[in-house]
Amino acid sequence: MAQSGAVDIAEDLLAWYDVARRDLPWRAPPGQRADPYHVWLSEMMLQQTTVKAVAPYYRAFLARWPRIEDMARAPVEDVLAAWAGLGYYARARNMHKTARIVADELGGRFPRTAGELVKLPGIGPYTAAAIAAIAFDEPATVVDGNVERVVARLFAVRERLPGAKPKLRSLAETLTPRHRPGDFAQAMMDLGATICTPRTPACSRCPLRADCQGLAEGVAATLPLRAPKAERPQRRGAAFVARRPDDHVLLRRRPEKGLLGGMMEPPTTEWRTETRSETALLGEAPVAADWRRVLAPVTHTFTHFHLMLDVYTADVPADTPAPDACRWVAAGDLPEEALPSVMRKVLAAASESLVARG
Repeated sequence: MAQSGAVDIAEDLLAWYDVARRDLPWRAPPGQRADPYHVWLSEMMLQQTTVKAVAPYYRAFLARWPRIEDMARAPVEDVLAAWAGLGYYARARNMHKTARIVADELGGRFPRTAGELVKLPGIGPYTAAAIAAIAFDEPATVVDGNVERVVARLFAVRERLPGAKPKLRSLAETLTPRHRPGDFAQAMMDLGATICTPRTPACSRCPLRADCQGLAEGVAATLPLRAPKAERPQRRGAAFVARRPDDHVLLRRRPEKGLLGGMMEPPTTEWRTETRSETALLGEAPVAADWRRVLAPVTHTFTHFHLMLDVYTADVPADTPAPDACRWVAAGDLPEEALPSVMRKVLAAASESLVARG
């Protein structure tokens, strides 16, 4: 596309954005510079998560830790607990690491360029570009799924994702203006989220319809093309919910590294692809008890696999010691624990079973 065409596209999109911009809690009012801490916090949360899901978490985090120094001083366990339910928990651990680096080593100030931001934990090229553009007005190109879709349709790119990603980024870079790059980045995101949607795009209302090759060729709604997804494998295991007479439940902290690292859980077995006998599963129970299996297993889908957990419950004596890495937690305090969604499902299933048994 000729340079003059790219300039026209940027101007048309910014004019549309000035009228149609979404009112999001992390966005600065028109004409004001965004707070880098607010931008970073929102972008970390928005990775692979919807705006609707993020908004209440963002407000809660900001109310609890108004400045990055506040988050840096907080125990990582508190950050993980506040994050519980958002998924992809490595993001929360990396946020805490970055908060400490910025607060303790950088004087509370974020780097201003994408090249420096990407050196911080959990900040990849997309997040670095978003912070640099939105908070510091660096002409960095921000490419997320919405932007890929807009660019694929605008240029009628027929190569399939994910192989088309480098081409889509290169084309997006031709559009990024030096004037108001942060607003342009947010305008591209808004266009993809509200007009150039995955299904039935509202082409008649699009500010870029006159320049859209996909629309002109009648293929806009089919783009971008994607390679077939590989089928997710299934893993199986068991979870053990032990309850004392004083209504305390046994929880275990998962290892810091790996899936759900540092989060709390009712003790579980290894998650394997093969199906194991009940005897084998009970051999990994955290304490000796009369374990009873809940009728229906708990299922959960992660990015790369499906998980099915058989849930076992048991009432144990008041003096039962907590094994290594475990502790007894009052049932009333469970909502404050750093329990991922799958483990909250396990506790819910166990609670229903215990109520049914009386």
